[in-house]
Amino acid sequence: MSLSIIYRGRKIKFGFQFTPVRLLSLAALSSFLLVSYHQPWGYDGMDSRLAQARITDEQRELAMQSEAVQQVRRKAEQELTAMTMKVGEIQAQLLRLEALGQRLTEVAQLDPAEFNFAQPMPVGGPDIAVNEWPTVSDHALLQDLDSMLGELADKQKQLRILESVMVNHHMNDERRVAGRPVVTGWPSSSYGVRKDPFNGNPRMHRGLDFAGTEGDPVVATGAGIVTYAGRRGGYGNFIEIDHGTGIRTRYAHMQRIDVSVGDVVTRGQHIATVGSTGRSTGPHVHYEILENGRHVNPSAYVQRQVAE
Repeated sequence: MSLSIIYRGRKIKFGFQFTPVRLLSLAALSSFLLVSYHQPWGYDGMDSRLAQARITDEQRELAMQSEAVQQVRRKAEQELTAMTMKVGEIQAQLLRLEALGQRLTEVAQLDPAEFNFAQPMPVGGPDIAVNEWPTVSDHALLQDLDSMLGELADKQKQLRILESVMVNHHMNDERRVAGRPVVTGWPSSSYGVRKDPFNGNPRMHRGLDFAGTEGDPVVATGAGIVTYAGRRGGYGNFIEIDHGTGIRTRYAHMQRIDVSVGDVVTRGQHIATVGSTGRSTGPHVHYEILENGRHVNPSAYVQRQVAE
C-alpha cells in the first residue's frame, strides 16, 4: 500500500509517494514532537518558593518550641535548687529541734530513754485503707522531703509531750520563790520597824535590803509574769512579778530595768541592775514579798534552798 501526492504548478511540478515505511516514520516523528511539547514527565506540583517558605516556618516553629523547652528546664533547675536549699534548712531545723529536746530533757530531769529524740516515735494502729491522692513518688528529692517532714512531725509531738510534762510536774517548783534577788552583795537592812535613814524617825520597813555595786545583776527569785516595770515614787525604778497562788515579789531602786510588763521570767533570770534610784542612800535592792496582797517577811523565802 502506498500514497502518492502530485503537485503541478505553472512552473513547478513534483510528486511524493508515501510508502508504509514512510508513513510509520512520520507517525513516530509526530508522536515524539507531541510528547516533547507537553513533557508529561515534568513536575507540576507545589511551587519551590512556597515549599521553601513552609520549610522556613517549620524551622521557626521548632526553634520556638526548643526555646520553650529550655525555659521550662531552666525553671525546673531553679526550683530544684530552691527545694534543695529548703531541704538543707529543714535538716538544720531538725538538728536544732533535737538539740533543744535533749536539753529540755536534761533540764526537766527526765529519763532519757523516755524522750529519746534520736529515735522515731513509737506509734501504731489498725491498718485502715484510705483513698490516696495521685502523686509522683519516685523522685529522690520528694522522698527526702517526705522523710524529713515525718521526722519534724515526730519531734514536734515529742516537744509537745515534754512541754506538757514540764508544765504539769515542774511549773509549781519553778514558781516557788526562793533565794536572794542579787547574785553578789550582802544584807544591809532587815524587815520590820527601823530608824528612817533620812529623818531618824521609827518607820516600818516592809522588805529586805541587799547592798551591792551599781550595775550588778538583779535576778527574779521565781518564775512568773511581770506586772509592773517602771518608775514608782520612792521605790525609784521598780519591778513587780506575779508568781501565781497569791505570791508577788517586788524589786526597787534599780539602775536599769531589763524586762517589760507581760514578760514571762524564770527563776534566776536577769531582770535589772543594782542602782540607787528613788528614796535611797546608796546602791542596793529593796526586796518585798506579798502573800494575797499582804506584806510578809522575805527572810523565810530567801533562806529556802533553790531546787537544782
